[in-house]
Amino acid sequence: MASLTQLEYVLAVEKHRHFGKAARACHISQPTLSAQIQKLEDEIGFILFDRLKKPVIPTDRGLRYLAVAKTVIREYGKLAQFSGSDKEVSGELRLGIIPTIAPYLLPLFVTDFTQRYPKAKLIVEELKTESILRALEEDRLDAAILSTPVGKTTLTQRPLYYEPFHLYVAENHALAAKNNLKAADLDGTDLWMLQDGHCFRNQV
Repeated sequence: MASLTQLEYVLAVEKHRHFGKAARACHISQPTLSAQIQKLEDEIGFILFDRLKKPVIPTDRGLRYLAVAKTVIREYGKLAQFSGSDKEVSGELRLGIIPTIAPYLLPLFVTDFTQRYPKAKLIVEELKTESILRALEEDRLDAAILSTPVGKTTLTQRPLYYEPFHLYVAENHALAAKNNLKAADLDGTDLWMLQDGHCFRNQV
């Protein structure tokens, strides 16, 4: 049975892709870290990392094992929070948000959150949708605010609000006289949009 310490060591190697850097991050010697990971690999019966690759990368079975290890460490962290007051929320909340809406939404709740939960740490990252989804899948984020739909059935989604799209045209444009538009009205029309990678562009 793997110990929590061993799981922390293998996750450090995955993060840094280097045994020496992982050992320094864990404040131990590299031989100690290597020995503990080797011991774990002997117990589970397969290799977690391809040590011949530079940087070090997880094996296919190692990737699956690391995904479970992340869950174990995360859930253990939740248990540790119960050692304090059961009336106060503590720990970290890692939140991802797309840059398009971050300046408008973050001021609505960040200050209130920190005042209401002084023992909790809110970590916010502004990322593109693709990066947010990958971070959620790899357990580097706990939650995210982005534009739907995201096409990921494994993620739990809750709508916060809906907004209409607006089309801006010149006064003398043929569409300027219309109050409402259908998608078909834009056929053959040149559009200025956000660059590739932005979710709003994909929706358009």
